[in-house]
This record gives sequence, structure tokens and C-alpha cells, in this order.
Amino acid sequence: MTDRKTLIVGSGVFGCSTALHLLKRGWTNVTIIDKASTLPAPDGASNDINRIVRTSYSDPFYAKLGQEAIAAWRDQTEWDDAYHESGVFCISGGDSTSDYAHKSYLNDLELGERVEFMDAADLWMPRMAPLRGYLNRDNGWANAGQGISVIMNKITALGGRILPGKEAKELIKEGQKITGVRCSDGTVLEADLVVLATGSWTESAFPAVRQGKLFQASGQCVAMVQLTQEEGNEYRDYPVVLDFNSGFYIFPPNENNIVKMATHSAGYLHSVQGISTPRTISSNPDDGLSIPKSEVKKLRDGLRTVYPALAEKNFIATRLCWYNDSVDSDWVIGYKPDYENSLFFATAGSGHGYKFLPILGRLIADIIEGKSTDEVSAKFAVDREIKHVDETRVDQMPRELVIGELCVAEDLQ
Repeated sequence: MTDRKTLIVGSGVFGCSTALHLLKRGWTNVTIIDKASTLPAPDGASNDINRIVRTSYSDPFYAKLGQEAIAAWRDQTEWDDAYHESGVFCISGGDSTSDYAHKSYLNDLELGERVEFMDAADLWMPRMAPLRGYLNRDNGWANAGQGISVIMNKITALGGRILPGKEAKELIKEGQKITGVRCSDGTVLEADLVVLATGSWTESAFPAVRQGKLFQASGQCVAMVQLTQEEGNEYRDYPVVLDFNSGFYIFPPNENNIVKMATHSAGYLHSVQGISTPRTISSNPDDGLSIPKSEVKKLRDGLRTVYPALAEKNFIATRLCWYNDSVDSDWVIGYKPDYENSLFFATAGSGHGYKFLPILGRLIADIIEGKSTDEVSAKFAVDREIKHVDETRVDQMPRELVIGELCVAEDLQ
């Protein structure tokens, strides 16, 4: 048990999972703050109608961790019905051992997952286009907003505090030690340990502690279509479809018969004074959800490739979902060097952090407490040497967001 005064900035998957696991370990003084006045934050990447939950990774570390996370998600006494085991169908470019999908397939086999290569027609799902890939029946998707609400209730039940409407504007430093945070309303919150779990806002909110070029914010493009009740029933039991070749992915309809699709890519930058800064519905209420017109077309093409019968439906909404992307797609978890273990990074989800919500904080708490293995600590270290790039991005160079090229209502028809 420790009464170390801990202040976590950010109430997304990293912040909440960290708080939960510290509290479970007997930490008695844990507070989360978030700039959003209502939580879950309306513009946070962790708050959405769904997120893929999969073990299918080319990196065995994440594959095994994903299996552990799914085992936790399945416990409805802990996570309600936030997790839906629909299966995930991974479109593959072939059986080459250099292919990301094939490496993932082999890792799933090693883990004992229920997987098999097949044509989509073998799924007895006539509305899916004839695609080749593999189905993992032990994977699925989670209602992201619901999961965050569940974990917030767990945190408060264990004595943790969650304070909305507290925007951190400045880290307070005494010598080489961070001693707290000053908020935009003038409030000063003292702490022995400050954890920056601020996601895509990390660089723009705290430029003084930027960690080189290790991570930056990127906007990822999302669109949705509305199905009728009859259509929803027809597609309800389809799996998540993930195309490792194009980055396109699409979910089965949720309870409101909304089908969401997106592209996992290098995304878009919104540079403000040289730092990519999220542009969301909170900062730009009029068009903060709009995506570039060119991306509308790409999403339409992806929809046509997977579900031809839905391809002419109007998009009812779009969103630029902001990630904090690391260069190598590994998370950034560790103490900032030279700050006497008073400043800790828990960020850079890189578009694949949410699925680990139930257990991610265990890994983070181990590193905070110095209980992690050297291998794991080095993998996520703030000052690590970059040895590879993210191989899941179909385009490795993000583009600058051009406001004049954002879509309008007519582009969604």
C-alpha cells in the first residue's frame, strides 16, 4: 500500500486503466483529471461506439496480451456486455511468410485461437463480397464508450477521484522534480507523481517535455451508415472485417443499426506552431467531425469492396478520430528521464490500445513500481532507440489537413 499522491492527466484507456490497477494494488491517493466537462470525453479516441478487440498481431507480445484482455472482457460481471465476440475476418494479401496477416495467423495458431483460412463465401454470409483471408472466431469488438463508463465506476468505487473540466495547462517544476499541475482555471493540484495519459494532446499540451520525434497526433478517418431494422438483422452476426492490405475495416451493426468503418493509415496532421494538434468537435464545433473529401471516396470504395449492397447508402456521419502515434507503433510507457521519477508517460496508443483496457494498467503499474521485466520496460521506454516502423500503416507518411478540402453534407450522399 502506498499513499503516494498520484495525479493522472487524461481519462481515456491509458489513464483509467492505470488508475484502476494502482488502486487495486493498494494505492490510496489516485486522482484523474480531464479537460472535458462531461465524461467519457466526447472527442477522446477512447469514447466511440466500437473498437476492434483482436489477438491478430504479427508481434507475439501483443497477440498474447490481446488473448489475456479478451479473457477479461468476457467476464460480464466485471465488464457488463461491452464486449461482443463477433469474430474478426482478416483479409490477407496471401500466404507469404512476410505478410503481416500471415504472421498474425501463425501467432493465433500458436495461442490456440480458433482460426482458419477461408473465402468469405465459406462464412455462409451471402452479403459479403468474395474475399480471401482468415477468420478468428475468438475475437470481436467492444463498445468503447460503455467500457470507459464501466471502468470509471470501478475507479470511484475503489476510492479514486475523477475530476472533469480540469484542463492541465502547466507542469509545476521544483528543481528536477515535477510537483503538480496548474489548470486553466487557476487550480493547482499537487502530486508526488504526475502521469501524462493525454493521448493525442500530449505534445500540444506539454511541449516543454516533448520526447523528440517519438510520437505525434494523427487524425484517422471514420464514416457511418444507417441500416434499417431489417438490414441490421441481416448483418448482425457478421464478423468485424479488417483488410491488412488497405487498412480498411468495418464493424457489424450495433444495437442502433449503425455500421461504422474506418481506415488505419498514417492519417492527417493539424500543425499549430509546428506541433500536430487535434482538431475535434470540441475545438471546432462546426466542422471538427469532417474528414477530407478524398477520404470519403476511399471509405466508399472500401465499403463497396466488402459489402457491395450497402455501397450506395448515404454516410450519416464522419469523424476525425485523433490518435497519438509512435514511430514504431509501440506504446510510450515510462518515467521521463531526469525528473526524479516524478513524471511518467502512459500514451501513444497508436490506434491499438483500447482493446487492452481491462489489463493495460497492469503493465503500466508494473513499470511505475519497477516490477516489469527489462525487456518490457525497454520496449515501451520513453528514450528507446527506434528499431522498426509501424508495418500496419498502408501509407507511412501523414499528410497535413487542409481545411478547405473537408467534406460537406453533399459529399456524404
